[in-house]
Amino acid sequence: MRFYVYLFSLLCGLTAHGQPFRNQEIARWQQRAKQITITRDTWGVPHIYGKTDADVVFGVLYTQCEDDFARVEDNYIDAIGRLAEVQGESALYHDLRARMFMDTTQAIAIYRKSPPWMKQLLDAFADGTNFYLHTHPNVKPKLLRRFQPWMPLMFSEGSIGGNISAVSLERIKGFYTQDRSTSWVDDFDKRDREPVGSNGFAIAPSKSATKHALLLINPHTSFYFRSEVQMVSNAGLNAYGAVTWGQFFIYQGFNEHCGWMHTSSAADVMDDYLETIVKKGNTFYYKHGSGLKPVQVQKVSLPYVKAGSILHKDFTIYRTHHGPVIGEKDGKWITVSMMNDPLNALSQSYLRTKATNYASYKQVMKLNGNASNNTVFADSKGNIAYWHGNFMPKRNPKFDWSQPLDGSNPETDWKGLHSIDEIVQVYNPASGWIQNCNATPFTVSGKSSPVKNQYPAYMAPDAENYRGINAVRVLSRRSSFSLDTLIAAANDPHLAGFDDLIPALVKAYQTVAGEGQAQLKDVGEAIDTLRSWNMSYGTRSVATALAVLWGERMQRLARPRVPATQRLDNLSFTTFIINNTSPQEKVTTLKDVLDEMTRDFGTWKTPWGDINRFQRLTGNIEETYDDQKASLPVGFTSSVWGSLAAYGARTYPGTKKRYGTVGNSFVAVVEFGKRVKARSVVTGGASSNPNSPHFTDQAPLFCAGKFKDVWFYPEDVKQHVEKTYHPGE
Repeated sequence: MRFYVYLFSLLCGLTAHGQPFRNQEIARWQQRAKQITITRDTWGVPHIYGKTDADVVFGVLYTQCEDDFARVEDNYIDAIGRLAEVQGESALYHDLRARMFMDTTQAIAIYRKSPPWMKQLLDAFADGTNFYLHTHPNVKPKLLRRFQPWMPLMFSEGSIGGNISAVSLERIKGFYTQDRSTSWVDDFDKRDREPVGSNGFAIAPSKSATKHALLLINPHTSFYFRSEVQMVSNAGLNAYGAVTWGQFFIYQGFNEHCGWMHTSSAADVMDDYLETIVKKGNTFYYKHGSGLKPVQVQKVSLPYVKAGSILHKDFTIYRTHHGPVIGEKDGKWITVSMMNDPLNALSQSYLRTKATNYASYKQVMKLNGNASNNTVFADSKGNIAYWHGNFMPKRNPKFDWSQPLDGSNPETDWKGLHSIDEIVQVYNPASGWIQNCNATPFTVSGKSSPVKNQYPAYMAPDAENYRGINAVRVLSRRSSFSLDTLIAAANDPHLAGFDDLIPALVKAYQTVAGEGQAQLKDVGEAIDTLRSWNMSYGTRSVATALAVLWGERMQRLARPRVPATQRLDNLSFTTFIINNTSPQEKVTTLKDVLDEMTRDFGTWKTPWGDINRFQRLTGNIEETYDDQKASLPVGFTSSVWGSLAAYGARTYPGTKKRYGTVGNSFVAVVEFGKRVKARSVVTGGASSNPNSPHFTDQAPLFCAGKFKDVWFYPEDVKQHVEKTYHPGE
């Protein structure tokens, strides 16, 4: 073990300080760059053409670094577990969590065993990034001065984030610091964070004005999380869509044959186990069946920066066959089982971009490498489909898999994986449409949806949410869709969350007013405004501002009243708010909103668009906001209220207005005819450089819910060229 710790420290040092680029490899990069063409269209979107897929990957990483090297580097500092070398000791448990599931030596071993085609892509990933650093000596990385081909294999899934982020850092810290008081922590604050997720709609030819399948791609992420790009090779690659910074595959997008949209899934793919520990001498064992098994032990030394120097902190990681130990509860150690198959995950993520139809896409899904996503699909043959999750362990259905399991009982062990045909899915539903908005799969296609009792509960514990309710309403009421009407559906302004909340407020006011409380007289006009509201957002809507600000205050009021053991979804929390706050509290909270709006804006009759704003000033990962500088009004709201076009915004130090940071990011609609037609929009623009014309050139479209044309075919791209060049020029 000492050898591996030493090897890891050596690799960290080499990677951080950067081996000088050798003349031989520079010459090789320069030669490859000559056979790669980058065309930036008039929106700054890069269209990358190469002879091989590896050529295109080289070009993709080069252009990503051009547009936002900081985010490329940050994603890898995060993934490889070296955040503490940048942020200091406070990030050590983040890095410890990363090392629990994958470390450098494992990633190198997987890289060496990868098939030749994957090795070529991984090599091109590193080469393209390093060539950018070579040709841009003024760029000063925070930490990574040389990128290595094994780095993309450090993800537990094939995309940034993965499912390890669901493992509580506080639980890990509590266990590994022996602070048992924090070892079982329920991250209460996470419940109040702006929800992220996505919307995906697929329309069958029977519901299409052109008789071609249509697809809506609408991820909700932190802003500027992915870049828009087209990847084209002579080896059959021709994909367009959103690429996560530092990755080399289209995560959500389309090719000329089919398109795929991923929505975040609540399908149960992770399980906590309670391990019964027995200590004999200096060795830990855990019960399993009638015997004892030794707890696996791994010693690691994690670097962190302090006062300009790199120090190290030693940890001993424990694990059982279920997975690493991540906490303790009632004297039992908690382990977690999850997917940890980076090669298959990365292979699936890349190979699906070359799928040619439903059958070939489904074949790629048999790699079972997608643990956190649902998939909404459409193809040029007119097929539409939906899969709820992908990686799905087989379990004994007699147990409640939503709770920690007894790790000593062999019956709680996973029994392999479900096949792709066994998971919850829909194929060409009679309804002619599919929707998923991070909610239950049992309403995805109206009456054509899957039947809940035909599947184990752990496959789809997802609850309904207000976006799902609104999506079903929107898709059910129209008999025919075009790209224009699909965009309109994606932007439907109805806020279903207030269908119950506002009537409850009006009723509360009638009760309180009937008691003769004169101090609430000035609330009456606001109640009239809300009573006559159509529950739809708008930039000129005063009612939207009143409803959202009141709803947020009611959430904060009710949240501490939720029992610690009770889990509330989007809909049930609304019911809880209504039933667990008094009429007086509901009305007083509205009065507080009126006072706040009057204080901050001069009058409570302030339209929503004057409060809810888009602003991009610096391009930094952590943006700053300023009420005195230019910004744009935004009508759509948080997805909490059922806004299909999502916009999570809040105030910042020194601001009265609210500025968005999460929600709609890359959004596209696609029609799969003989020729693909598509439109798209991204938050702000293609570049993170404030001096670029593409820093905020798409912002007016984005804020208005409008889209630009996608230039997919070479002849179309040629008519909208801003510049064409080779990497390094």
